[in-house]
Amino acid sequence: MHHYRPVTSEIVEELRAIVGEKNVLYGEPDRMQDYAHDEVADPEYARMPDVVVKPGSAEEVSAILRLANRELIPVTPRGAGSGLSGGAVPAYGGILLSTERMNRILEIDRENLVAMVEPGVITNDINEAVAEYGLFYAGYPMSVETCTIGGNVAENAGGGRAIKYGVTGHHVLGLEVVLPTGEIIHLGGRRLKDVTGYDLIHLFIGSEGTLGIVTQIILRLMPLPRARAVLLAPFPDVRSAVVALPQVVTRGRLIPAAVEFMDRLSVETAYRFIGESPPRPDIGAMLLIELDGYSEGEVEAQTEAVVEACLVAGALDVYVGNTPATARRMWLPRQRVAEAFKAISPVQSLEDIVVPPAAIPALMEELTRLSEKYGVLIPCYGHAGDGNLHATPVKPPEMPMEVWKERLPFLLTELYQAVVQLGGTLSGEHGVGSKRAQYLPLVMEPEAIALQRRLKELFDPLWILNPGKIFVG
Repeated sequence: MHHYRPVTSEIVEELRAIVGEKNVLYGEPDRMQDYAHDEVADPEYARMPDVVVKPGSAEEVSAILRLANRELIPVTPRGAGSGLSGGAVPAYGGILLSTERMNRILEIDRENLVAMVEPGVITNDINEAVAEYGLFYAGYPMSVETCTIGGNVAENAGGGRAIKYGVTGHHVLGLEVVLPTGEIIHLGGRRLKDVTGYDLIHLFIGSEGTLGIVTQIILRLMPLPRARAVLLAPFPDVRSAVVALPQVVTRGRLIPAAVEFMDRLSVETAYRFIGESPPRPDIGAMLLIELDGYSEGEVEAQTEAVVEACLVAGALDVYVGNTPATARRMWLPRQRVAEAFKAISPVQSLEDIVVPPAAIPALMEELTRLSEKYGVLIPCYGHAGDGNLHATPVKPPEMPMEVWKERLPFLLTELYQAVVQLGGTLSGEHGVGSKRAQYLPLVMEPEAIALQRRLKELFDPLWILNPGKIFVG
């Protein structure tokens, strides 16, 4: 346990001098409440900050961190608070450093195909800004309307299109970072290749705000596809759906833009929630496959190949959406599935496991066993193309809360142990944060954890920056 000092009125005055009085929230619990949690539903992961500070530059971030080191006060960086690991929650109180004012797209460099942005930019706004130039940022996750690019970098966020385009880290070429001790460093640049020294850029990407605070990001841009199509393929069971994945790649000789998976429970619940019937009553699992390309003819050829591959693998049918309206309708059940289960019960544990794609059938068998053993629903949906699935234990409405709280830790322990045996790990895109920190030893060797702790202590000797995340104690 780390021992920190409280935020005093004198420290608040120093913070106001750094960022301006209007950019500090102190002694205003109603306005500060939004900064006490992220999207994790369980209130035990919430914690009110002592003060909220909104810097507008790297220099102001540096001054805040130097003050925090001098006074031994924890600092928790925060983007939009849309995460699902407790990563942006001030576990020890102290200073909540919000990047919401640092929200400018600084430059769109069409000659080098990069964009320079600040961390508080909404990720979707980047694509809206570059679309007029026929470009797009390919690393965006699925929560584009709310998440910020700084949070994406901190978590190395991914999403449905990672199978083709990769996750955030594949598209970051440069960073400006403020270290926990206040120094400002610049890494990378507008170049595509760089093997000069250690790859520090990718040490910060995915470090969950524990090694530094990113204040500028250089993103690689790509040509915007001209054509898209969405295919909805119901299957009689999970195994045939999973068999279809390599069939699509090898027979079709293509990489889909996205391959989303929904099990039977997810399909039935999502369609019921949106007031529609599933395309067939006998669905055991469903794939949603998105294709893109640079001409209508290219996407039409891809569509034909994917339809054939799915039918060979045992699909009950394949429905094609090649207009924006039909594509949106096909995506809707997948986009609303999490909301559908919240309507059944707001008490749930959204997990972020990842296994080799071929292990998905064995994982589903384990989920069925755990569901029966612990008396909870465990729908499973997510990104089948890269094996990153959201297996979500949901408390039945009739189950007493004390029973749920007693059973959930045992359920998660068994789930993570099974995932490791299948060659997977506990998080594919949401991060460890505080929610999964206690389970890290289940999936990582003690020597690897010790090495990471030594890196943390090297960058942040006083454990000032985002304590309580990734590591316990």
